[in-house]
Amino acid sequence: MVLVLSATEVERNLDLAALVDVVDDALVKQAAGEVERPPRPHFPVGAGLDGDDSAGTGIAMPAYVHGADHYATKLVGVHEGNPERGLPTVNAQIALTDARTGLPKAFMAGTTITNARTGCIGAVSVRKLAPDPDGEDLTLGVLGAGTQARWQTRAIATVAALSDVRIHSPSDSRTACAADLSAEGIPARAVDTPRAAVEGADVVVTATTATEPVFPSDALEAGSLVVAVGAFTAEMQEIDPRVLERAERTFADVPAEVAETGDLLASDLDADDLVELGVPLADGYVRESPDRVVVVVSVGSATLDAAAGETVYREAVAAGDGTDISL
Repeated sequence: MVLVLSATEVERNLDLAALVDVVDDALVKQAAGEVERPPRPHFPVGAGLDGDDSAGTGIAMPAYVHGADHYATKLVGVHEGNPERGLPTVNAQIALTDARTGLPKAFMAGTTITNARTGCIGAVSVRKLAPDPDGEDLTLGVLGAGTQARWQTRAIATVAALSDVRIHSPSDSRTACAADLSAEGIPARAVDTPRAAVEGADVVVTATTATEPVFPSDALEAGSLVVAVGAFTAEMQEIDPRVLERAERTFADVPAEVAETGDLLASDLDADDLVELGVPLADGYVRESPDRVVVVVSVGSATLDAAAGETVYREAVAAGDGTDISL
């Protein structure tokens, strides 16, 4: 029997605050070499349907965390034209397979899991790498106002007290994003410029599909933390190379893949200059200078989907949730 979990059932069995620790542990194990994570193919899809151009990107993401009962395979579609259709940009499904027998065990809606585990990148980074606010609550600047901007902010709010969250996007979506977060009790407000979002912020998150830098490097506060989660191809870029030049350390969830994104290709850094994010999560990190910034760049890892999917599956089984079907 295979347990099928709808998007609603996944949401019902996903605890964001608890998932932060799951993601933290998965990144530590990944850095220690305790996962199997084959290269993930990206391929254009939709060419020939409405012309010669592709409609989006297909991604396959398999992974296994040593000691887990299941391995996971996530299938992802990234279609940047979807918001115009009233649809999410990212859609995903996750299949869990028994690691002992190879029998299928679960098939679940994966979009919320993807959004939540990516949001947790910001949370684990803030918990270990954010500057000490001297007893004050953190100020957060967010570039982007889509789904991931919301999840990054929600996840960070589970590990840090936030005094001010500034949301900027070139469109009016920033107002809706700020309103949604405010309704959840997060002190969010829309601002008109990238500089207004970044100046004075302890932490800056970029969650966009941009192809050029989304904020001026000189607006960045000394000692701040930058978490960039939007760029995952060579054409995509969110971070000005001068931000990376200011960084005393740049961490990456998957250094070899981050090095192939537009953020890194525009800089003088390569994979050897990056430190895997699981290292400071396991060992801690002491800043060398209070004035230099720290940067985390994430492309996403199937390791996190495997760990998060397993967690949701266990919660659903314990709750008697989902639908069992025979294939």
